[in-house]
Amino acid sequence: MPCAYVIVDMKVSDPEQYKQYMADAPAAVKAFGGEYLVRGGRHITMEGQWQPARIAMLRFPSFEQAQAFYDDEQYRAARAKREGATEFFNMILVEGVAAPV
Repeated sequence: MPCAYVIVDMKVSDPEQYKQYMADAPAAVKAFGGEYLVRGGRHITMEGQWQPARIAMLRFPSFEQAQAFYDDEQYRAARAKREGATEFFNMILVEGVAAPV
């Protein structure tokens, strides 16, 4: 079963409020076997017009576990703390490729 990835492009407008979300979200991620691969590190646009403000990328053991993480009460509570702290918050879930045998 291939892993799944959550990719987020966001622009934080209230860093102090956003810290509340950052304090709670990791526990919700971990509860569903997820891990952060990227969390706001240095980046450049290599092609195209996309100019992301801040990127996060998470890996989950499966598409279903990533979806369950997003729908879970623990993460809904973390999301509520993020309300009003970002100018935008775009999140996608994408299934990875199966590892070759």
